[in-house]
Amino acid sequence: MTGLSTVLIVVGLFLAGGVYSFSKQKMPKGLIVLLTIASVMCLVAGVLRIQGVWA
Repeated sequence: MTGLSTVLIVVGLFLAGGVYSFSKQKMPKGLIVLLTIASVMCLVAGVLRIQGVWA
């Protein structure tokens, strides 16, 4: 269970870095919003799996 949690958190942090990079490069707002949503979803899913709330 913790392997998938780790992967989700790493992917979420990777996407968060992409959001930061894309916002500095003045990329389209829609792309930044999409990456932000994906990042938050991955991070929340990873944390919920670690806490045992979501199997």
